[in-house]
Amino acid sequence: MNKVFNIIKIVFGVLGAILFVRILNAGDDAIEADAAIQTSVLAPFMYVSYIVLGVTIVAVLFFSIKALFSGNVKKTLISLGSFILIIAISFAVSSGTETALRDGDVLSASGSRWVSTGLTAFYILAALAVLAMLVSSVRKIVTK
Repeated sequence: MNKVFNIIKIVFGVLGAILFVRILNAGDDAIEADAAIQTSVLAPFMYVSYIVLGVTIVAVLFFSIKALFSGNVKKTLISLGSFILIIAISFAVSSGTETALRDGDVLSASGSRWVSTGLTAFYILAALAVLAMLVSSVRKIVTK
């Protein structure tokens, strides 16, 4: 099975390199000027990129689910619950207002609230990460 994956990786790598060289040979000006060149040169490269991205997502999901059920399920569920709790807290403290965007569109109040939720969750998780590093460092210093 490992040989099959190695062969697939080599094939996609060589194919991507060939398509990349085609893009370099076409040149920036020609690609910008002619839509037919854009389609013939860039489209195959994009399709290969989409295939690689899809295979990567499927592999990550497969191995994550496999590790979830083969490992300590209790710890995993506690971690997942903690993450959901942080998202819920972030959503509860966030507010949203309609916002005009640069291109003339309007970001809805709900969309604005979700953006605020994401930022708040990021700040909470970043603070917890820094706190965990500090606690770990202090423990190392104290035990020595």
